[in-house]
Amino acid sequence: MADLTLSKARIGWMGIGRMGSSMARLLVSSGVDLTVYNRSVEKAEALRPHGVKVAGTIDELNACEILFLMLSTGDVLKEVLFSPDGLLNHGKSQIKLVVDCSSIAVETSAEVREKLSALGIAFLAAPVSGNPHVVDAKQASFVVSGPKKDFEAIEALFMTMGKAATYVGEGELARVAKICHNVWLGALTQSLAEVTVLAEKAGLTRKSFLNFLNNSALGSTYTKAKAPHWEALDFSATFTPVLMRKDMDLGLTLARKLDVPMALSSMTRELIQNQINQGFVEVDFSTLLVLQARAAGLKLEPEIAH
Repeated sequence: MADLTLSKARIGWMGIGRMGSSMARLLVSSGVDLTVYNRSVEKAEALRPHGVKVAGTIDELNACEILFLMLSTGDVLKEVLFSPDGLLNHGKSQIKLVVDCSSIAVETSAEVREKLSALGIAFLAAPVSGNPHVVDAKQASFVVSGPKKDFEAIEALFMTMGKAATYVGEGELARVAKICHNVWLGALTQSLAEVTVLAEKAGLTRKSFLNFLNNSALGSTYTKAKAPHWEALDFSATFTPVLMRKDMDLGLTLARKLDVPMALSSMTRELIQNQINQGFVEVDFSTLLVLQARAAGLKLEPEIAH
């Protein structure tokens, strides 16, 4: 891979969800030769005006040298690669490197790596931190593990889609990093919901409290991005409760395997399950704020137009 000229490389992409479509748009805007395949053809066709080539069949991606994946689960990842109808069961492939940006289990990632290695294909685990808005602003961050020479060969591609790409070592260490990241995201959001509801019930507006918080030592990129949405009660989906539950489960499974107590995270996982049971499915998981307000007997109203 190290001798591959990226400007001439044929690059494939599978997975055009909220994140994947934003990432693919940025990648093709850098001038690379990008071919996209998606089982929902209309999602792929929506990218054609941005300069991507749309594959009519999955087999067309076998003509690519680098394949990016952005899929919902590890099971989907294995299906699109290795099932009887999967990509790598469609004759001889020219793929040299698979780059998976999904959030999946460590064990699943290792299984995929082993199967690809048997086919002579290198593998980088490269999950991404951010949501579609963050990606569109080129503020996403990648964490990457696998062969270092392959990371160095395509590092420039990561930088067309985000602000940072951190190499953390061989194997599945990037999966561990992303799992820990998302578990903390869940617990952090629940904690933020609790103190925001407490402040509002005591008489502050959400806007004034969150403004103070964001200008304090505890303010962060995440809390600053979340504040206007919570002020307006705008919960349009960027990361659904179902996906957050999946990542909490990945983290808690890893913690049990390693004998690490995760009391706060375990409780947050059950609160997210409660979200789902109450019908909060096609909205952002930060509707944890709504459930916290209900538990406190507080009726939320929009404070600003978003």
